[in-house]
Amino acid sequence: MTEITAKLVQELREKSGAGMMDCKKALVETKGDVEAAMDFLRKKGLASAAKKSGRAASEGLVSVAADGTFAVAIELNAETDFVARNEQFQKLLNDVTDLALKNKIETIDALKAAKLGDKTVEATVTDLIASIGENMNLRRMQALSVKDGVVASYVHNQIIPGRGKIGVLVALESTGSKEKLSALGRQLAMHIAASRPEALTLDAMDKDTVARERAIHADKASKSGKPAEIVEKMVDGSMRKYYEQVVLMEQTFIIDGQTKISGVLQNAEKEAGAPVKLSGFVRYELGEGVEKKVDDFAEEVAKMAAG
Repeated sequence: MTEITAKLVQELREKSGAGMMDCKKALVETKGDVEAAMDFLRKKGLASAAKKSGRAASEGLVSVAADGTFAVAIELNAETDFVARNEQFQKLLNDVTDLALKNKIETIDALKAAKLGDKTVEATVTDLIASIGENMNLRRMQALSVKDGVVASYVHNQIIPGRGKIGVLVALESTGSKEKLSALGRQLAMHIAASRPEALTLDAMDKDTVARERAIHADKASKSGKPAEIVEKMVDGSMRKYYEQVVLMEQTFIIDGQTKISGVLQNAEKEAGAPVKLSGFVRYELGEGVEKKVDDFAEEVAKMAAG
């Protein structure tokens, strides 16, 4: 039997792109035959990827891309930032983004089912999981479009063009100057990246969230000992401040520090030469809402050594 040396494992790893332990196992199973080990890895590729699917993928990149009146935001996750900087990972995200933009794909399910070459996007992601040896997840996507106007985009903490840690889309409906609208859209997108609005308008706020917030302020105000009518005014004042924090149209424009976003749009109508309506926005921040698992590094090394 051929000795399974570190050099042999490295050779197979470079040839296959698979993880170190997977390569070692393949060589053991095939008695050191590199070509047979390659076949072994190819046959086990999907099974290996499936085993990795339980691991938290909270790193990665957010991608945004716009083409005039249509734009997409996509989040592709990996387990580590190291893989997010891998050229294969970035190429996949670029290809998926281009595919979504070109074909005006609007849902994550439609994107996963779309063909990228001779395979679906979902199958392509699975193949890369097996190749790189780390779990990945095409987590979410959203499209924005306007009949007339522009959809502007902005990426904060950009790693490569159009890809980074925070991605924002802003849809502006208007028959006005596209150049002026694009400049305004980018400024608004920068504002949204920093201010984290939860809703576009007061009416768009989640009713349960508003009721819960009001109840909290009512409880605090009631302890002041003031008359009921004063308490009610105190609650209304607290809710106004709350809306100014979470509702985009009620927020103060970060760039000038004094104008409400609703006022910014009104002022922009003069330069654009037509009414301007902010019809929607998307703000994706990498890993938001993903529960990150903290592994015991020493335990992980011990497991690898035992294998």
